[in-house]
Amino acid sequence: MSDRDLNAIARKIVADGRGVLAADESTGTIKKRFDQIGVENTEDNRRDYREMLFRTEGHGTYTGGIILYDETLRQKAKDGTPLVDLIRAEDVAPGIKVDMGAKPLAGAPEETVTEGLDGLRERFAEYRELGADFAKWRAVIKIGADIPSAYCIDANAHALARYAKLSQEAGIVPIVEPEVLMDGDHDLARCQQVTEDTLDAVFNELYRQRVELEGILLKPNMVISGQDAGQRADVQTVAAATVQTLKRCVPSAVPGIVFLSGGQSEEEATAHLDAMNKMGSLPWALSFSYGRALQQSALKAWSGKSENVAAGQRAYLHRAKMNWAAARGEWAAEMEKAA
Repeated sequence: MSDRDLNAIARKIVADGRGVLAADESTGTIKKRFDQIGVENTEDNRRDYREMLFRTEGHGTYTGGIILYDETLRQKAKDGTPLVDLIRAEDVAPGIKVDMGAKPLAGAPEETVTEGLDGLRERFAEYRELGADFAKWRAVIKIGADIPSAYCIDANAHALARYAKLSQEAGIVPIVEPEVLMDGDHDLARCQQVTEDTLDAVFNELYRQRVELEGILLKPNMVISGQDAGQRADVQTVAAATVQTLKRCVPSAVPGIVFLSGGQSEEEATAHLDAMNKMGSLPWALSFSYGRALQQSALKAWSGKSENVAAGQRAYLHRAKMNWAAARGEWAAEMEKAA
């Protein structure tokens, strides 16, 4: 096993309401974001955008970790400072996305399994040398008429556990991300059933493959109605169902749960997190690992222009602070209006 205290790293990332910025968009995904604001998808523009976020003064009060894409982990700022050093300057842990994406699962139409295990031990050794303290692997579970199948859930759970064990072996905290997608017209009850089936399979595999639960973070979806559902559950119902599912499925040994936003709006993701943390004492820290729900306003404010860097940083800092407050159960809608 590693020579590092993985539990201490995991706990620090989510300490005192801090959460994780998911800035690990692939080159293709960041192009979609840039297209929305009319910015060309070049390496320099990708660097400038991430540098703007990482240089935001004070964001380390609200974020404990930042997930990076392979390119970003290796990049330097305009002045030659490694981006990893900018992150550490705010006492924030750098992380790395290590999976190679969801690919069609043989024999299971419309379902996927995440690939990237080949050569992962060697990649982890390099990523630790480059400064990564934690990693992320995302599994994708889609709800449909006859899916997900047990086959799909089990295949993804097995891969997540193999990744997590290799990560811990390298001294890197694994974020385990089984995402049940919001896509579809399913109701909250169907999401809850599939989420519980998925988490049950994931933790069975983590145990069987000797992953130390004290040294991981879990990144699940919230239990939420499908985006196209005729009647979507309200904030309190989502919070209650999500906490119920976590209590049923997630061992108390896990130090922190950092939710993905999964297509929610910025304020919706914040409100749901806050409602959960207002429910009282829980065995794990409940926080955030948001991508779009932390970045959308900042991206729009920046719009690729150097004169807008300060505006982009203000927008990012505001969203980080709102989610930090939600992770402490201290958020209120009035805080958004005041800003």
